[in-house]
Formats: sequence, structure tokens, C-alpha cells
Amino acid sequence: MNNEKLEKIIDSSRTDQKELIHILHDVQSEYGYIPPEAVTAISRRLKVSESEIFGVLTFYNAFSLTPKGEHVMTVCMGTACHVRGGPQIVEDIERKLDVKVGETTADNKFTLETVNCIGCCAIGPVVVVDEKYYSNITLNKIDPIINEYKEDKS
Repeated sequence: MNNEKLEKIIDSSRTDQKELIHILHDVQSEYGYIPPEAVTAISRRLKVSESEIFGVLTFYNAFSLTPKGEHVMTVCMGTACHVRGGPQIVEDIERKLDVKVGETTADNKFTLETVNCIGCCAIGPVVVVDEKYYSNITLNKIDPIINEYKEDKS
């Protein structure tokens, strides 16, 4: 972790407790997750306990305490997506990527997540990869989506 970048992020904000979420978002944007060293540095600078910061980090699902893969694949598990096959879609992706929900593939290519609702009920089941939405997902649409991201775009 680049401590110089972290210090620059913290220094760019006012150092009061009201800035906590803003600073955490900036750290997450820079590193892709919130490293433990960042929690310690933010705690010292804002004079907020580390446990309070971890409380914020674990309350909001926008924050991650572990590095994510190059591509984040999110499956909606809201009611509409669930009844249209969401659980089977998750199981198929888990099997094809050899990960469980919340894990990252061994090659760091994919992280698999689920969310309670994306808000696209009319076009569910929905899978989102890196902010690109795929609608009306069926089991036979999963391989093409995974393959699209497995290929290096270099």
C-alpha cells in the first residue's frame, strides 16, 4: 500500500469526523478496498476509534475490507430476480468460476457478489459486471458473459 497516496487522500479532506465516509470512499476508489493500514491512519487523523470505523465499513456494503477481482460480478437476489431463477444463476456462476459468493477467483479475475435488490425488477434476473447490466439472465447466458470478461482486452 502506498502510504503517500493515503496521506494525500486524508490531507485533501477536512480532518473532522464528518468527513469519515468521504475519506473512506476516496480510499476505496484508490485501492479498490479499505486496507487495514488505512483504517489506522484515518483513526489517528480523525480521532475516531478503529472499531467505529469498522462499524461504518461493515454497515455499508459499498465498502470492502478485502481486495476485489479485476471484474466484480453482482447477481441480484431481490424477490423478482429470486423467483425467476436468481439462486440457480448464483450456483451456476459459483461452479463455473470455482468461488462462493463473497470470494475472488484464484487468478483475481472475478469477485462474485449478491445484492438484495438492484431495482431492475422488470428485467430480472439481472447480473451486473463492472457496472454493465445484463438482463433476463438464464443459465445459457452465463457462459458468454463470463467469457466476455475472461478475454484480455489488451
